[in-house]
Amino acid sequence: MGSNTRRRFLTVAGTAGSGLLAGCTGVLGTGDAAGDDESDGDETDAPATTAADDATHVGIVYSLGGLGDRSFNDMANRGIQEARLDYDVEYTNKLPQGSDEFGPLQQALAGSDDPDYDLTCCIGFSQAEALGGTAGDYPDERFMIVDSVVDAPNVASYVFREEEGSFQAGHLAGRLTSRDLSAGAGSTAPDASVVGFVGGVDVPIVEKFEAGYVAGVEHADASIEVLTDYVGAFDDPEGGRAAAAEMYEQGADVVYHAAGGSGIGVFDAAQSAGRFAIGADSDQSVSDPRYADVILASVVKRVDSAVYTAVESLITETFDGGSIQSLGLGEGGVELVYGDQLGDSVPSELKDELAVTRRGIVDGEISVPTERSGDQRQEVSDR
Repeated sequence: MGSNTRRRFLTVAGTAGSGLLAGCTGVLGTGDAAGDDESDGDETDAPATTAADDATHVGIVYSLGGLGDRSFNDMANRGIQEARLDYDVEYTNKLPQGSDEFGPLQQALAGSDDPDYDLTCCIGFSQAEALGGTAGDYPDERFMIVDSVVDAPNVASYVFREEEGSFQAGHLAGRLTSRDLSAGAGSTAPDASVVGFVGGVDVPIVEKFEAGYVAGVEHADASIEVLTDYVGAFDDPEGGRAAAAEMYEQGADVVYHAAGGSGIGVFDAAQSAGRFAIGADSDQSVSDPRYADVILASVVKRVDSAVYTAVESLITETFDGGSIQSLGLGEGGVELVYGDQLGDSVPSELKDELAVTRRGIVDGEISVPTERSGDQRQEVSDR
């Protein structure tokens, strides 16, 4: 997707015109929302380009788990790579090994004179506390953060309404679990209406994924059982595999993950069980094509657009410190994208239903919860 489209997504807030909606409809089902290739990433601290001295310099502190997760961090890396292609931008990646490194890495970038960074990007909610202190210590520097709000005049905050895309994922899973579907390496067992959700760490932002998903399943059919489990980390594929494998063994036809790099294990379990999965953050049927034969769809979260737009605001001198960008379906910040290989196998009438609920969410006719109610949630260990 070109940079002009991406900029339109993040600047048209709450006013989805016909052009934007056409673009979203075109994305849904094409597998193009996350692009054709996830970045391998630059895993050193050296600047990633050799631009001129007057280049814009950007430093990026990634979330735990690093690059190569085919999901959240890789989407952020893609955003800065696209900004590098479109503008005279030089960037440096910082890959923390633990949460105690967030503050020191942020401060190292903010306090650097060679190069003098124009923007420090903080990827992930876990960096909010450290950034609150760093931004105050460096009031003349500019920062952006993804997935949290830092109330400071030199920080631009980008948050997503993940629950909206997750509702669509739940609606899809809920309608398919009662159908007889065989596609790629997966199939359903329609006599058992069960679906699953695997989270990374049980924190409010991941709870939004779960709450939206469960609400979408309930919208499809309130009698469907939803199994849930949390791995406890975003970089534990084996844990993700074990959690999903237990769900498939207990009858789940589709498992949706919001687990970062741990989600790769969910896809592996789906292949082993001959069932289906739904990815998150990027179009994971494209970013990790090994599992395209079981990935029905992904809830794409445009972290790449957030990074790109923040960098672009430096170029255009429109950086808005203290601002909060809230991005959902209507702004193109999240979107359900059908799998590159399996998208055509989703019945057209179900796609039509999902288009209707999408419009209902955007128009405010459908209210999506951000917290789980516990009414339908069923821990795997409780069974």
